[in-house]
Amino acid sequence: MKEKIIETFKKYDIDLDQTQADQFLEYYQFLISENQKYNLTAITDFDEVLVKHFVDSILPYNLLKKGASVVDIGTGAGFPGVPLKIIRPDIKLTLIDSLQKRINFLSQLLKILNIDGVKLYHARAEDIADKREKYDVVLSRAVAKVPTLCEYLLPYVKVGGVALMYKASGAKEELDSGKKAIETLGGKTEDILSFRLNEVESVRNIIIIKKIKLTPSKYPRGKNLPKISPIL
Repeated sequence: MKEKIIETFKKYDIDLDQTQADQFLEYYQFLISENQKYNLTAITDFDEVLVKHFVDSILPYNLLKKGASVVDIGTGAGFPGVPLKIIRPDIKLTLIDSLQKRINFLSQLLKILNIDGVKLYHARAEDIADKREKYDVVLSRAVAKVPTLCEYLLPYVKVGGVALMYKASGAKEELDSGKKAIETLGGKTEDILSFRLNEVESVRNIIIIKKIKLTPSKYPRGKNLPKISPIL
């Protein structure tokens, strides 16, 4: 299994060392052993987890500057933040999730993987006001549509930093629907990067939104308003 991990990452021009391969294997084993307890993922087959969770998570790894402060909003089982931290140990990572049980899982996972210095917060994205404009990069994968996601992510990004949104098909249409939210919250669309995951015949997109001005202080709104009544 470890050799399969190394071979698969190599297809995407990433050379894992033995320690990193061990960490991904331990990650998979712990994810599966704890999945029923924490309801973390519907994907449990090794080959599928390897590509759909691990490889998918690290696709934009080279967009992160050395030592970047990175926050993963709605991280769930640690995707994409933890796989990125494995291959980019230089980044300063924060993981935020609204369910305490997932934070408990992540705390145990990080100890097993021998990864230090990752900050964990049990909170909703719109509730951590003291983290505004603190991060170089804000990530989110499979959390919400672009108009809602902008309000979750952009308040955290420093001016000059970026929000990276992991999307499958329909990314362009979602982005079009998010134009007003992006502008209102201080962002500007920079690019959409597309990656093909050949093993599962899937195209993945990373929407890159650059923070060009401060987010107005009234955002993000509470009471689940970013989801109930997104900026459109």
